[in-house]
Amino acid sequence: MIFLINMGGTNCFASSEPALTAKSAIVMDATTGKVLYAKDAESRRYPASTTKMMTLIVALENGNLNDVIEASENASKTEGSSLWLEHGEKLTLRDLLYGVMLVSGNDATVAVAEHIAGSVDAYAKMMTQKAHEIGAVHTAFTNSSGLPDTNHYSTAHDLALIAAYGYRNPLFEEIVSTKTKIIPWATNDYGRELFNENRMLWLYEGGNGVKTGYTNAAGRCLVSAAKRDGIQLVAVVLDSEFMWNDSIALLDYGFQKIKAVKLYNANAVIKNVSVNYGVKSDVDVVAKNDIVVPMVDEDKKNFVTVIDLPEKIEAGFHEGTKLGTLKIMYNNKEVATTDLIAANGVDKKSFFQTVYRSLNKVFNLFMTKFF
Repeated sequence: MIFLINMGGTNCFASSEPALTAKSAIVMDATTGKVLYAKDAESRRYPASTTKMMTLIVALENGNLNDVIEASENASKTEGSSLWLEHGEKLTLRDLLYGVMLVSGNDATVAVAEHIAGSVDAYAKMMTQKAHEIGAVHTAFTNSSGLPDTNHYSTAHDLALIAAYGYRNPLFEEIVSTKTKIIPWATNDYGRELFNENRMLWLYEGGNGVKTGYTNAAGRCLVSAAKRDGIQLVAVVLDSEFMWNDSIALLDYGFQKIKAVKLYNANAVIKNVSVNYGVKSDVDVVAKNDIVVPMVDEDKKNFVTVIDLPEKIEAGFHEGTKLGTLKIMYNNKEVATTDLIAANGVDKKSFFQTVYRSLNKVFNLFMTKFF
C-alpha cells in the first residue's frame, strides 16, 4: 500500500539578488532542479567548451574507460585548445576524458567521438539526443568540442540541466572535480601534467566542477558547481565579462537561498504494520537512513512523502529486514529515498502455540457465554 504525506509549512530565507555581467545566467539545485535565480536563461547562445560536459556524459554511458584509443590524423589536426595528440598515439578513454575536461582538448574530443560513434557527426547526434532525453530540449550539438557553428547552441538553463544530470554519475564528478592529473605521453620521457582550467576548484569552498569555455562568438562561459552540507548547486554564466566573479556571486546567492532540511531521522518510526502468524501481532517500521533534502522553504508544499508498505506482513523476519520504501518526491520527481526496515524481528508461531491459543480462545468464549 502507498501512502502520501504533504510536507506543508511556510517560512522564508532572504537574500539579495546577484549583480552580474553575464548576458545569461542561472543557479540551480542539482537534486531537485529548482531554479534559484535566472537571468535570460532561456535565450539561445553558443556554449563554447561547456559543450564538453555532454561529450563526457555520452562517453561515460557508451564507452569502456579501459579501451585504448588510437588518435586519428583527423583528431591530431583539430584546431583550438589541445591535448597535443599525435597521429597514431594511443591513450585509454579514461585518460582522454581527463584531457577533455581539464585542459579542454578539442583533439581528445574528436578521438573519443570517432572511437564511440565512428565520426564526430554521429557522436554529436548522440549528444543532442541525450540532451533532449534529460530535458535540455533547446540544445543542439554539431560537434564534440564546442567550436562555433550556427547550428550548435544551448541555453543557460539547458546547460544547468546537463550538469545536474552529470552529477548523478560519480565518475562525472570525479573527473570534473580533479585539479591536476598526469597521463601518459608516448613520445616523451615524462607524462602530460594536466591542470584544470576551472579556477573555481581553488577559489570556491566546496567547488567540484565543472567546465570553462571561450570563443569569440560565445564570449567567456563557465559552468561551475559546488557542494556544501549535501547540497549540490550548479551555476552557469554565458558571455560574461567577469565569469569568476559572476559565478561566485551566483553560488553564494544559491547557498543563501536553499537549506538542507532533515525530514526524517534514521530509526524514526514511520508506521506500525500488522503481522500474520507471528508471536507478535505487529511491528514498528523505521527509516533505515536519515532523509535530508535541499529546500527553499516557500517550496515546502511541493515535497511529498510516498510510503510503500504492505498492509500486513508474514511473520518470520529479523530486525533490519527491508519491508518497504520511503521516497521523497518534488514536483513528481524522486529526490531522496530510504528503505523501511523492521525495528525488531518477529518469529512465526509454532504449531503448538497456534493450537494452544486457539483452544484458549474457545475456552474463554465458553466461559464467557455460560458463566
